[in-house]
Formats: sequence, C-alpha cells, structure tokens
Amino acid sequence: MTQLRKAHMKKPPKKSSPAGKRKPGLAGEMKQAASHSRQAKYVLRLYVSGSTLKSSLAVENIKRVCEQHLKNRYNLEVIDIYQQAKLARDEQIVAVPTLIKRLPLPLR
Repeated sequence: MTQLRKAHMKKPPKKSSPAGKRKPGLAGEMKQAASHSRQAKYVLRLYVSGSTLKSSLAVENIKRVCEQHLKNRYNLEVIDIYQQAKLARDEQIVAVPTLIKRLPLPLR
C-alpha cells in the first residue's frame, strides 16, 4: 500500500471532552443564556396539570430561576392543560410540567 493511501485511510482523532464536564441543567442554561444577551426578553410557557403539588412546585421553581437570572427580562405564562387543552395539543405536550421557550430564538 502506498503512503498516500495509508494516510487517506487514517481515522481522524477523537475529540475528548474534559473529565467531569456535564451538560448544564435548567439553571445553568438560563445563566448561560443570560450572559449571552443581557437585553433579550424571554417568553416562556409552563404547562401544568391543575393545582397539584407538582404543578405548584414547578411554578415556584421557574419563577425563582427567572428572578435570579432574568430579572425584569421574562414573561412567564402558566397554562393549565385541563383548562386550555387545545394549546397543549398544538404544542404537542405529552408530559407535565413542561417548559417551552417561545423567545428568543432559536426555540428548543
């Protein structure tokens, strides 16, 4: 085999990630997003199911995170899937609580 052919067949080196580096959670993502754009206005929708304990905790948690990282730069809309089932269907919500970021783009 010629050297040219051997060089062509070599696999590119694998990219290694730093040990212990984890994907950030919601708070980490919010902090990272806030640092990228201090002027961006966030439009969020939180889908919940009635006034259950899990729904109440989800509302409290997202409000706390938003106040800490996006103070005065967010609009949070809480949607009860029992009262507004069409919105949940349109967004294809299959589990609650679910948080949807409407703005800024890109949507996730």
